[in-house]
Amino acid sequence: MSGPPPLRVVVCGTNFGRFYIQAVLDHPGYVLAGILSRGSAASRDHARRLGVPHHTDVGELPDDVDVACVVVGSSIQGGEGTALAKALIGRGVHVLQEHPVHLGELTECLKLARAHRVQYRLNTHYPHVGPVRAFIEAARRLAVRREPLFVDAATPIHLMYPMVDILGRALGSLRPWRFAAPAPVPGELGAQPFRVLQGLLGGVPLTLRVHHQMDPADRDNHALHWHRLSVGTEGGVLTLADTHGPLLWSPRLHVGRDSGHRFVLDGPGTGDLGLATVTVAGGAGTFREVFTELWPQAIGLALDGMRDAVAEGGDALRAAQYDLAVCRIWSDLAARLGPPEIVRPSAPRPLAAVEVFPGLPAPGEVRAPAPSPRHQAADAAPHVPPAEAPYVPSAEFFDLVATEHTATGSAAAIAGALAGVDLSHGPVVDIGAGTGLVTEAVARARPDAEILACEPAVGMRAVLTSRVFSDPYLRPRVTITADAAPELELPDRVSAVLLCGVLGHLDAGRRERLWERLLPRLAPGGVVIVELMGLETPLVLPEARMATARAGRHRYEWWFSGAPGDDPGEMRLRTTWRVYREDEDAPLREVRDSYRWIPFGLRQVAEESGLHPRALPTRPGAPPLAMLTRRPPC
Repeated sequence: MSGPPPLRVVVCGTNFGRFYIQAVLDHPGYVLAGILSRGSAASRDHARRLGVPHHTDVGELPDDVDVACVVVGSSIQGGEGTALAKALIGRGVHVLQEHPVHLGELTECLKLARAHRVQYRLNTHYPHVGPVRAFIEAARRLAVRREPLFVDAATPIHLMYPMVDILGRALGSLRPWRFAAPAPVPGELGAQPFRVLQGLLGGVPLTLRVHHQMDPADRDNHALHWHRLSVGTEGGVLTLADTHGPLLWSPRLHVGRDSGHRFVLDGPGTGDLGLATVTVAGGAGTFREVFTELWPQAIGLALDGMRDAVAEGGDALRAAQYDLAVCRIWSDLAARLGPPEIVRPSAPRPLAAVEVFPGLPAPGEVRAPAPSPRHQAADAAPHVPPAEAPYVPSAEFFDLVATEHTATGSAAAIAGALAGVDLSHGPVVDIGAGTGLVTEAVARARPDAEILACEPAVGMRAVLTSRVFSDPYLRPRVTITADAAPELELPDRVSAVLLCGVLGHLDAGRRERLWERLLPRLAPGGVVIVELMGLETPLVLPEARMATARAGRHRYEWWFSGAPGDDPGEMRLRTTWRVYREDEDAPLREVRDSYRWIPFGLRQVAEESGLHPRALPTRPGAPPLAMLTRRPPC
């Protein structure tokens, strides 16, 4: 049974409208029916390249247009966006309009939509951006456990409208609200970029700091920062470091005292001292990723909200009471602050992190050995972007390069290492089995082996399961689990353990716990086989193409890069797959993924495990591979 037909969407404006166009093209359920603009050469060329009609007047639009996205400044910004929205509503077209809009105009558009029985929505955009959405969800979970005690927020003046919306969604309510006049700035201090207001929002004490300067010709490029937001509770403080991430969790510091009023640092009741002082949740990508991924994805969610409203029908004005409250609060704040200071500064020069933290290697300074694709399929790292489960995006491409790596590198070496091992004591445990390439190689090399294949990443495990079930030789001998190290379920005795591309995903505490659980179960004469990355300290790995593969009429490219992570001693590894049609230069699609990796060498593995390592032969340039035993190698 086929679903409803896609909505035909016209985008009005091609400045910020370009992101709306990309969202319509990327998102299922929508068709780009045309572009409406004043008729600039750039807009006409954009329409021509996309193969869609270009219009300069609402009267030119065909009757089959369902939704119009009005991405043209409203009268507040000196534009005609609201007049355009009204004309479209008058044509019976549903309208999604980009913020900000004056309260009076918002009310007029909603009343007009009610009269014409169409839907009108105002898009504040930023609440739909991935990291902001993750913050809102975390704040709502936090509020269930601990009552919010304060909100500390900072925003540039031109993004204050969406900041109000973000706060309302995070707190679960806008009411009650009230604000005091902004704190006066003593004249002897000179010009100050920020104004500070105190008040209540949703009944929670609020401190709002507003960058109250603006270049009217270029607002975004001269904001000193974007949204920054903290919600504090008795249990800790949740912080959105920037509109585009990451999120921070800071547990409340509380240390018990003894009868002498001294801190109690050991013994019963001190378990909370083991909490991390700050935990980073989610990643922070590049500005290019903001424009190509985060913003179109956010607009796609706004479109989905409009599609649901269209499907449900109903009264647009009645459904918009929350939106009207957001606009009233924004209007109240803007009136209290007064007009911003007009500035026209010169173009800033952004600094790279290495200029602030000289200890970081400069980009391009060091190149490392080629990483094994298998390193992508280990235990889930805690610092993952909230929008996508780990390893799901890239799982479909894994075998395109991992098959060759396994066949020409690790498979033969692992099979040779296991040739003389007594496997009668228990199974071979493949931890982080990925798609099962090594699992299959071990099964074929040792027909007597029972194998326990553990893979927590659902995308990889789907391929692993398919590989095992489709092969009658593997199916009776391979047991698949979704367990993740170190707390995976283990039998009482194991004959061998495979840790290929896994250990670097575990911090020191989790590695210690893994060894504590593995070693007592390792049979006499048992072995542990470890594959590492070939990196022993964090460094910058410039993006490079690691492999190219072909299937049918498509070409696949694997690109890889890395850089020091947020925490000392760790790295953030990024992988990108680009799919091309035969010999075309522009990719059909691009899939990105990222992982945390803690670099260290074989010596550290030996120290942590207490086992004796012996390097295994593999092809030149492949990641290091070693067999660890209880006895020193002969």
